[in-house]
Amino acid sequence: MISLVELALLALAGYRGTQLVVHDSILDPVRARIDVWQQRRPTSAFRDAIVTLISCVYCSGFWVCGALLLVWLLITDQWHGTPVLVHGFEWLALAGAAVLLNRWDDARKDDH
Repeated sequence: MISLVELALLALAGYRGTQLVVHDSILDPVRARIDVWQQRRPTSAFRDAIVTLISCVYCSGFWVCGALLLVWLLITDQWHGTPVLVHGFEWLALAGAAVLLNRWDDARKDDH
């Protein structure tokens, strides 16, 4: 199981990765191309799901955190010897911590 320090580090990375996917201007061209792609078949449930995935901090954050956790567990050799269910709980905890950071950041922006 990952430590609280690792959870905090990964939560910060998950928060930042989610901001990159959903909000940062560096990926505006990619999001624009995906939007144009979706508009060519606006009734496609698959295309709607992709647009939702890249525009929702909860959706993106869940998958960004999952990818970060998987990479972390593999490079630190923590994947083996721990039940997969434990890693599932770590994933949920990490995604929850990252989304709390996103919500805090959004609330902070609303105050200004």
